[in-house]
Amino acid sequence: MLTVSDLEINVLEFRQRSFSFDHVASVEGAEYAIFARTETESESQFRPRLVHLRLVAPLPWIVYDEANDILLLAKDGATVPVRLTEPVVEVGAEPTEFHEQGIAWRRTPGPSGTLVYAPEERVATLLSAKGWAALGIA
Repeated sequence: MLTVSDLEINVLEFRQRSFSFDHVASVEGAEYAIFARTETESESQFRPRLVHLRLVAPLPWIVYDEANDILLLAKDGATVPVRLTEPVVEVGAEPTEFHEQGIAWRRTPGPSGTLVYAPEERVATLLSAKGWAALGIA
């Protein structure tokens, strides 16, 4: 398993985007790494707004892809997944439920409009009132 310093000096690739490490949180005894990204909603809009994204990943699922010098997600915590090249779409155009790197995910609006990606199998725990508080996502 990677250390916090490993997470701090690398970016995690998810949905063809780079996410920076923000912090580690514990929810019901499980450790999660929270990654952050801020991007512009749409350049084609007259006044585009900033979109704040957070990715909540179980700490044991994060693997380091040494060949590409990035972090990826693997449910077994060991096998570096095959990276697929797909067209990048705006966050608002993405489906709210999807598979990424062999894992089912859900994107949900969080407190103060932050969009949060969480593993589908852990949504009930992570996105409950207790989960939001433990994750520290504002």
